[in-house]
Amino acid sequence: MFKRFVLLFSIISYSLVAQVGGDYTYQFLNLTTSPVQGALGGKNFTNSGDEVSLSFSNPASISKTMNNQLSLNFSRVFNAINYGSAAYVKSFDDHKNLFIGVNYINYGDIEGYDEWGNPVGSFSGNEVALSLGTSYNIERTNWYFGVNAKFIFSNMEIYNSLGAAVDLGVLYKDEDSNIDFAFVIRNLGGQITSYAEHREKMPLDIALALSKKLENVPLRWHVALDNLQKWDLSYSNPNRGEADLEGNRKEEKISVFNNALRHIIVGIELFPDKKFNLRVGYNFRKGEELRIVDQRHFSGFTAGAGFKYNRFKFDYSYARQTVAANTSMFGVSIDLN
Repeated sequence: MFKRFVLLFSIISYSLVAQVGGDYTYQFLNLTTSPVQGALGGKNFTNSGDEVSLSFSNPASISKTMNNQLSLNFSRVFNAINYGSAAYVKSFDDHKNLFIGVNYINYGDIEGYDEWGNPVGSFSGNEVALSLGTSYNIERTNWYFGVNAKFIFSNMEIYNSLGAAVDLGVLYKDEDSNIDFAFVIRNLGGQITSYAEHREKMPLDIALALSKKLENVPLRWHVALDNLQKWDLSYSNPNRGEADLEGNRKEEKISVFNNALRHIIVGIELFPDKKFNLRVGYNFRKGEELRIVDQRHFSGFTAGAGFKYNRFKFDYSYARQTVAANTSMFGVSIDLN
């Protein structure tokens, strides 16, 4: 039964995050943690005002502008899977900022079967990660450095696993030209205890990102190069192969350019400094891997909006996954000052 569950769990995880391969554990760590990130293609590593949840992706973004800010985010997928996050930042001075965050996923009730296909009752699975982070600004420079320590608990039916990891982030903010540059290495660590005496790799993620707010137009654009730890993200889809005159099936060939595009995530924010803003994004890898042959699908596209009222900020994102399933995420940020 455990093997059956692992197979189901891998399919669910892949549909949510399109993680590289299926050889990694704790893949929920790379899920979108807020509607702001979700609307900008699913990942955002550069600074975006007082967006507290950005600290999950890049700890270098933790700053005093986030002081006493609380963020709560929630999403539901396939009417069964719940995931979300909560984050808070406390600033003590210009150089001492503490980030506390929790992100989780609950897979709901799953029907269990034995090796002969007989039902044995339902079971559940959930995963939680507690993050503690801080950042440091080199005095009189535009360079920021940050680190998150993560403690991970995973429960799958009767199997449990504990893990620990760190995220390292660098952020450069050029205030004169309104350009932000980021470099992150996420999920460095491993399992402390494994599910069934078999240790699995962490979902390592290395990324570069750049964003710029235009001077005369109320717009900020974002570009991220994700999954730099692995160049070849492609796989051959049997449905996209070609048949020769003799009926022999040839595998789909992925070009170097197509593979390079799968590392790119782009996003645009309209009115980034106003009380109301709009966001759109596109994840090229999701667009390629989730598209259906010979049919319009718009997989990989994301969109969202944010509205600020007094001490509250409400955000929403919509992610196009497939023709059968899409993802919405809701979030609220509260200024506790």
